[in-house]
Amino acid sequence: MAHQVTLTAERRTARGKGAARQLRAAGRVPAVIYGHGREPEALSLSQTELEKALTGIAAASTVIDLTVDGKPVRTLIREIQRTAVRRDIVHVDFYEIHADEKITLKVPVHLVGAPDGVRNAGGVLDQVLREIEIEVLPAHIPERVELDVTALTIGKSLHVRDLQLPHATILTHLDDTVCTVVPPRIEEVVAPAAEAAAEPAEPELIRKPRAEEEAEAEGERVEEAEE
Repeated sequence: MAHQVTLTAERRTARGKGAARQLRAAGRVPAVIYGHGREPEALSLSQTELEKALTGIAAASTVIDLTVDGKPVRTLIREIQRTAVRRDIVHVDFYEIHADEKITLKVPVHLVGAPDGVRNAGGVLDQVLREIEIEVLPAHIPERVELDVTALTIGKSLHVRDLQLPHATILTHLDDTVCTVVPPRIEEVVAPAAEAAAEPAEPELIRKPRAEEEAEAEGERVEEAEE
């Protein structure tokens, strides 16, 4: 069963970027609630309480008991907007849910165990799919879906069809790969080239013996004199 979180919100009438900035400066987060044909309502929540409530949980699959002006409403978070650098929450979308109506949401996939191919063959476990989409009643929303990978050997994979969710309908394609064990990487060792091939040979300077050079020079002077 997924976590349940209790939060308190207040309705807000001021709209626009300026009003949103003033709310954030006062330590509150702008929000909106909608669903089941209700007109979207603008809300605000305590920044500190919201950040604390969402710490360490999967926000998309957590039921939020949201009290608005003293009236409790059961909701799910449909979207959280954050700043790019500090990751502060700047806006939240809440979706009202009813206990007797199935809802569609995504839940994380958690791998359990150490694969045989990793323990005994030096392989690497590669998780391809980290969440799946399901349809489920609010009372049966799982915190996460666990998948035992202990028997997985080199080159073998597990798929969505291997997941067990007795109280939910899996909407993600059943043939999608969840994880696989890939062979260990083999680093290619390049043999060093022969020293002669690696370093180009310098040109050999061929010089004639000094006596031979002087004899040739003397010959050239004699020829000039004879001319």
